[in-house]
Amino acid sequence: METQTERKVAIVTGAARGIGAEIARTFARKGYSLVLLDLRVTDELEAVCRECQSLNSGIQAVALGADISLEEDCKHAINVAKETFGRVDVLVNNAGRTKDGLAMRMDREQFAAVIDTNLTGAFMLASLCLPLMVKQKGGRIINMSSVSGIYGNAGQANYSASKAGLIGLTKSLAKEMGSRGITVNAIAPGFVETPMTDVLTDKVKESAIERIPLKRFGKPSDIAAAVAFLASDDASYITGQVIEVSGGLVL
Repeated sequence: METQTERKVAIVTGAARGIGAEIARTFARKGYSLVLLDLRVTDELEAVCRECQSLNSGIQAVALGADISLEEDCKHAINVAKETFGRVDVLVNNAGRTKDGLAMRMDREQFAAVIDTNLTGAFMLASLCLPLMVKQKGGRIINMSSVSGIYGNAGQANYSASKAGLIGLTKSLAKEMGSRGITVNAIAPGFVETPMTDVLTDKVKESAIERIPLKRFGKPSDIAAAVAFLASDDASYITGQVIEVSGGLVL
């Protein structure tokens, strides 16, 4: 039987709902202990924690509030993982935010707030996890980019820039860490059924579906399945890649 120090450990950011919550559930089913981060410890985050533990009684799940745009919060999160579990095997940089607007009207704060969370936060958490992974002689970092980071999106100069930056970060870290047995990959979702897309009007949703060959929005489970694959031993020879999970949106 695995002890808690032998069981693999995953950190998932933005874990209170949507894609992050589904990633957490998927890892729980696969036997990972979890450190689940969101901006605050809310009823939603605690509910995800309890659900993960009910899915697999052998795991432990910790809910943690952290503003990942702040270096001290990132350091605290990694310290909690080290003190609780003694290891970090997978980091999923899923947390993200939007502050949409046309570039000619977007002020510096509006631009920087999105970059600080979506890109700088991912960098800080990765850089803090890497020494642990090097010591363990292996690990997985999975960054949640977006099709907007590949192709751009009007009204989202800040968001698209942050997600494009994640792709550059992914490729650079993959080159730096490959010899240490650490893989670094990115996933680029298209339209997914989450609270972020729930606010879209029916007209916008219908227009989007017309552009998707599979004729539907993705589900959080579609993204979680790709994350689980990249974290698995089956993906041990895949690094520095960007996997689009978009239903063929940009074909």
